[in-house]
Amino acid sequence: MCGIAGRLNWKTAVEPAQLAAMIGRLRHRGPDGTGFYCSGPVGLAHARLSIIDIAGGDQPIANEDGTVQVVFNGEIFNYLELRRELEHRGHRFATHSDTEVIVHLYEEHGDALVDHLNGQFAIALWDVTRQRLLLARDRTGIRPLFHTRVEGGIAFASEIKALFALPEVPRRLDARALGEVFTTWAALPPHTVFEGVESLPPGHVMTVDARETRTRRYWDWTFPEAPITADRSAGDYADELRSLLVDAVRLQLRADVPVAAYLSGGLDSSIVATLIRHYTDTPLRTFSLTFEDAEFDESAWQQQLVRHLGTDHTAVHCTRDSIAAAFPQAIAHAETPIVRTAPAPMLLLAGGVRAAGYKVALTGEGADEVFGGYDLFKEARIRRFIARQPESRWRARLLDRLYPYLKHSPAAGRAMTERFFREGETRFREPGFAHLPRWTTTRRITGFLSADWRAAATAFDPLEDLAGRLPPEFSRWEPLCQDQYVEAHTLMSGYLLCSQGDRMAMAQSIETRFPFLDHRIIAFASRLPPRYKLMGLIEKYLLKKSVDGLLPDTLRQRTKQPYRAPDSQSFFRDGEPIDYVADLLAPGRITAAGYFDPAAVDRLVAKCRAGRAIGFGDNMAFVAILSTMLLHDQLIRPAG
Repeated sequence: MCGIAGRLNWKTAVEPAQLAAMIGRLRHRGPDGTGFYCSGPVGLAHARLSIIDIAGGDQPIANEDGTVQVVFNGEIFNYLELRRELEHRGHRFATHSDTEVIVHLYEEHGDALVDHLNGQFAIALWDVTRQRLLLARDRTGIRPLFHTRVEGGIAFASEIKALFALPEVPRRLDARALGEVFTTWAALPPHTVFEGVESLPPGHVMTVDARETRTRRYWDWTFPEAPITADRSAGDYADELRSLLVDAVRLQLRADVPVAAYLSGGLDSSIVATLIRHYTDTPLRTFSLTFEDAEFDESAWQQQLVRHLGTDHTAVHCTRDSIAAAFPQAIAHAETPIVRTAPAPMLLLAGGVRAAGYKVALTGEGADEVFGGYDLFKEARIRRFIARQPESRWRARLLDRLYPYLKHSPAAGRAMTERFFREGETRFREPGFAHLPRWTTTRRITGFLSADWRAAATAFDPLEDLAGRLPPEFSRWEPLCQDQYVEAHTLMSGYLLCSQGDRMAMAQSIETRFPFLDHRIIAFASRLPPRYKLMGLIEKYLLKKSVDGLLPDTLRQRTKQPYRAPDSQSFFRDGEPIDYVADLLAPGRITAAGYFDPAAVDRLVAKCRAGRAIGFGDNMAFVAILSTMLLHDQLIRPAG
């Protein structure tokens, strides 16, 4: 895992000092060394976290005659198989690095090289002969890649802060993208929250030469047209799935350094750890988060699996104080406002992994999107059922079965249930139907914006924008498949894999890997009949069946409990906001920044101070405002 940066300037030679400044902002992503290629119009820079071919894998890496130059962030898990194939075709390798495979694949297949990769990656490749830059990002958006227009061409980097090392790149928040964050939890690619800075979307390749810039999608989630029928038994499907999972885990354990695993206490990370124990000879080292608040703590479930597998385990204990202390650093690395505090404990967890001497950890992220694990999918199924007979009282009672783990559940009271779940009930055929209750709740954050920012942020409808990006065949998919597609292209890629995933781990120089997001597993799951993913209200039915006999039934059959952390309550002590919070949310600071209405913010702070901030709405608004002000302080104000 690494950080990359670079610049293309058709008017004048790229200055090495600029590259050094850019890559210097990314040393947390690659503390083990830096490398540069600077020739004519292009400059490439690399900060290395050495994991494969520690002695010989320094970047940039070139082909035999130096006409193809590559810097790369990520891992190519099938690099050994690709290398053998390329050597058979006559290519000569100078290193044992997975990066060099990219160079020779380009020689062999051109831009289609990405179709052959099983991995998580952001690639920058310079073709000296064609004077052409290629940028590529992995299929699901695990590794980030940003770019912006600059004098004479473009600049790109793994993180936006590296682009801000160039004085000509402006530092201004983008109102439209802010409206997207305050709806879908993340800006929708190619947007970012900074004006003029774009994200290369997942599964896309961009090419830039002196004549034009082209961006194309090379991969996307896709599903069969409805109805999807089974062509074999559930047992046969489960056997195939287990084989795919075992192979994905084996591939992602490839490293020349020790590899650990995250253990949340839920099904998905438990499966990863169990497959490591039963199907590989990798020593099982696990790490988990525990919380002082019983509502969020899953340590009892974690310890059950630790005992079952006999793993060498470390728990990183999270308190409200530690969340508040880590939150500013989390925002500095996320480079976006966020609406929950959950990334901060993930930052602390990665720190615990690094302190134990590890650089790589496997996680269970992605299983819920791939196999239909979220409550949102069950909730949408019930809401569609209700929408067909909205007057039925017994149908509505099905909602009472949701969210038993929530202290303030949307289904806790009949009036709240009716109000929350009836959101958009007449729109059950629309693409975002499953997500409307949550998006509507999050959208209320825009009510705290100042008049000008609110007008600009709400002038665009992110849901209409999202609907315009859907593939033509979307309307012919099963409803669950539609819900999965939307979830994968909003919360997962924009928030879970970025703000809560890559950024928090790489802040501590940790590479996280995601076996459930192996594109072969996604393709397999996408072809399944929906009932094998969501059987009635039993989530991830086939995934659970595939590990029958490997996990204790108490863990295998455990109802999904999403990872959460305490929000606004983390920032108050004895009824008063902690120092940096009081400073950032003071009326004068709010007015000077200009984003929010100081009176509205003051009322919200008073509500939190009195302990009356209950439910998602108040908590998300508080975290969103605080994180926006932190971002302004860290990345906007320094430019002034």
